[in-house]
Amino acid sequence: MAQKRTASARQDAVASIIEDWRRERPELDTAPLEVFARLHRTFLRYQSQISKPLEEYGLSMAGFDVMTALRRAGAPYRRTAGELADSGLISSAGVTLRIDRLEKDGLIVRERGPEDRRVVHSRLSEEGLERIDGLFAEHLENERRMLAGLSPAECRQLARLLGKLERSLEDAEAAQGGETAGASGEE
Repeated sequence: MAQKRTASARQDAVASIIEDWRRERPELDTAPLEVFARLHRTFLRYQSQISKPLEEYGLSMAGFDVMTALRRAGAPYRRTAGELADSGLISSAGVTLRIDRLEKDGLIVRERGPEDRRVVHSRLSEEGLERIDGLFAEHLENERRMLAGLSPAECRQLARLLGKLERSLEDAEAAQGGETAGASGEE
């Protein structure tokens, strides 16, 4: 009878890939692959686990990002499309489509600016505020569950290292003459 293997007992796929490359091309330094292959695999698992609860509420990650940005804005929980794009985790591409979907679902309302009618704000509706408050608490608990294998000190260290990695990527991009790409995450 085959025993079910635990996550720690499974063969490390990245280590296997690195071993293959060392065998096939021993002259290459695979250190970057060790970091980015693990980061990519981790992201795919994270994305899958984070998306499931959102889908149960009928939200995409993009919609969740818009709603959390509005909630973080504080009362009256509103921002313009440009402010949403600049809020940190939301790329400017497709903000209007996200807003359209959330408005259709009754989670946000659009309002014209009182001083300048050309300015349009997106604001959380009462239903949207209730939904994001409950969902965000669940979201944090889900993330805590995913980090349970790390100590609080390890979480802080990992957060610092990932921040350093992000700055390194931005520097590499700037050195190539590119613009920093907008992230698409949560919170």
